[in-house]
Amino acid sequence: MPSFDIVNKIDMQEVDNAVNITRKMIKTRYDFRNSRSEIILRRKEARINVLAEDSMKMKAIESELATNLARRKIDLKALDYGDTEAAAQDMIRKDIRIKEGIDIDTARRIVKMIKGTKLKVQAAIQDRQVRVTGKKIDDLQAVIAMLKEQEMGLPLQFINMRS
Repeated sequence: MPSFDIVNKIDMQEVDNAVNITRKMIKTRYDFRNSRSEIILRRKEARINVLAEDSMKMKAIESELATNLARRKIDLKALDYGDTEAAAQDMIRKDIRIKEGIDIDTARRIVKMIKGTKLKVQAAIQDRQVRVTGKKIDDLQAVIAMLKEQEMGLPLQFINMRS
């Protein structure tokens, strides 16, 4: 029976490349000269830590990071910007969380939307993804088209299409 999976996967190597390019920008830009700004990727925690001297530098780093991520085909909806907070020695800090996988509430919303189409397909939540099965590939493609039109708050990929 034909099926496909709905997932939210982020290529962490591309995120690492974007962070490294942003780090090089910090070292070479004139307005960052003699400043203690830095950006660190924590792969295991799926977080990016940004440290800057003031809010202007923080916004410049965030903007450059967003540009570099977009160039590397990382959807910016996968980022969850935390609040800016004070750090040691007159510095400010911000944690940016990288959302990977589909949380249970979003998965339930996806299943409910699929059932609302009245197509002859079944959707099942499996771990941090949703598997959709049906008898006709056309029905599966209609589900994909419907989900691409919806705003889910995170980037969705449709993988493992089997017929």
